[in-house]
Amino acid sequence: MDAAGADYIHIDVMDGHFVPNITIGPHVVKALRSHSRKIFDVHLMIAPVDPFLADFAAAGADIITVHPESGPHLHRTIQTIKALGKRAGVALNPATPLAALESVLGDIDLVLVMTVNPGFGGQAFIASQLPKIQALRRLIDDSGRTIDLEVDGGITPDTAKLAVAAGADVLVAGTAGFKGGPAQYADNLKQLRG
Repeated sequence: MDAAGADYIHIDVMDGHFVPNITIGPHVVKALRSHSRKIFDVHLMIAPVDPFLADFAAAGADIITVHPESGPHLHRTIQTIKALGKRAGVALNPATPLAALESVLGDIDLVLVMTVNPGFGGQAFIASQLPKIQALRRLIDDSGRTIDLEVDGGITPDTAKLAVAAGADVLVAGTAGFKGGPAQYADNLKQLRG
């Protein structure tokens, strides 16, 4: 993906508790770091999240994204990420309302809208999240801040167009990005970018 032209390397971390799957930890992120100079966009789907922030920062994360539900004090978690010298993101599950981040919008660098329920790849895009993306685009634009609006889940060439039209400026594509193996990665990214 690095050689194929991806802008970020999105790394999903799952604990089998916050989401029903287990993936990788900070040691794997650290091992991957030497293979890419791209931005490591580390999405922590773990709870509690706070005890692991420093480990992922030290492992090479550039952006650390957390869910409001992953700890008791979202503002404190964001401040910890920033104190570690990293960009801070907040992820919204399909059922998580925008109100969950309105009081921290001035402190974050990225909002991730999940267009699937997190935990597994290959799920279908939940189109009912498009109005949430549109509303977030307005909130971000009205804030006057530079905040990435990222969308993750069920991204294909068709849904990528919908997400971008709704206001997304960063797309996460697992299944569609990796289909066909390494020889297809660059073409897959080209199709996703339209």
